[in-house]
Amino acid sequence: MSASNSATLPVKLNELLSPAELALLNQRSDAQGWRQLLSHLGVLVGSGLLWAWGWHQGMVWAWLALPVYGFSLASMFATVHECVHRTAFATQRLNDAVAWLAGVLSFYNSAFYRRYHKWHHRYTQIPGQDPELEDPVPTTWGAYLWQMSGLPWWLGKLRGHFRVLRGDFHGCPYIAPDAQAPVRRSTAAQFAVYGVGLALSLWAGQPWFFTYWLLPLAVGQPFLRLILIAEHTGCSQNNHPLTNTRTTLTVWPVRLLMWNMPFHAEHHLCPAIPFHALPQAHLRVRNRLAHVAQGYIAANREITAQFLK
Repeated sequence: MSASNSATLPVKLNELLSPAELALLNQRSDAQGWRQLLSHLGVLVGSGLLWAWGWHQGMVWAWLALPVYGFSLASMFATVHECVHRTAFATQRLNDAVAWLAGVLSFYNSAFYRRYHKWHHRYTQIPGQDPELEDPVPTTWGAYLWQMSGLPWWLGKLRGHFRVLRGDFHGCPYIAPDAQAPVRRSTAAQFAVYGVGLALSLWAGQPWFFTYWLLPLAVGQPFLRLILIAEHTGCSQNNHPLTNTRTTLTVWPVRLLMWNMPFHAEHHLCPAIPFHALPQAHLRVRNRLAHVAQGYIAANREITAQFLK
């Protein structure tokens, strides 16, 4: 929904938040990062154990635990996102280590994504420059349902990862020549982890790799797609952060697993603000935001309503 018509070009951050407010909001914390990470992992491990136990026992209710486990795996992407900004923790090495491990779980590579995402922030919603706009925005129900299935994401990730492994960075201007070797090594190490996991599964004659990672992640992806499509779709294609990004007000469990990413316009206004301070930032700027949705169902209804036009 439109929260305000007061957003006009251009906007300066100091017109919205004072230097004192920014200094307070920008404070990073290892304690906050650990608290958030352990909470996320608690949901992941707890739901994963329920899924594993119920699966082995042949319990029907295990299929109720699977979506929770799957989404907690898929939403490790939010952990990657916060850590590549190096705002999850005050310690840079901790940010980088957690980003890589979370990328292994969510099938992202943090070394690649850090550089890709930096360009997304630099050129948000600018056609021909924002790499996120390379993925077509759905304009029909068929295209929308195809994207929400997660299948295009899987295909894109597989193609992208294997291009990196081959050393093919054509069409990736955000990967500087001196960064190509580190990104390739990081991706190779990630696939070595998958190789070990698959080999152990085959050696034991058990479908562990499929049952506990591949299937849950596939189940969780549609939930993540419903969230991520709301961030910029239907917003202005210009460099104005008050109009080119949508904030979505949602329930606490989603905010938890998404590391407060639903406060997305606030994040784009000032990417240095860590996840735990985004709710406070929202209180200060909410009346200036052009796009504030009351939940992800409302956001997706707003997006799909455009199909009929």
